[in-house]
Amino acid sequence: MPERTYRSYSAEFKLSVVQAYLNGGGGLKAIARQHGISHTLLIRWIRKFELGELNEEFARVDKVRDYEAKIASLERKIGQLVMEVDLLKKGAQLQASGEPLSIVSGPPASPPAKGAA
Repeated sequence: MPERTYRSYSAEFKLSVVQAYLNGGGGLKAIARQHGISHTLLIRWIRKFELGELNEEFARVDKVRDYEAKIASLERKIGQLVMEVDLLKKGAQLQASGEPLSIVSGPPASPPAKGAA
């Protein structure tokens, strides 16, 4: 049995479709077809709008949530790039000192001190 995939729509899109219907832009099924959604989904959005769960404040919160997710993703990428730059700098320093270098194991271990057992 194939796994279902669900599309998500922005709050702004939902509001624009609901407003198009409420402003008399056509019948329920015609508006839904025009925007590529099912008429039952449009009915749910209209009910949410009437209950006050779908309004411009909701759209702003939705947009802020999207921005926060994007910021978190970019912060993770920055952390990854900083670690890569640090590794490359350390490699360049070791190469300049003439020590043999391995990216996997790093510089060779120091020889044990004399008299250490």
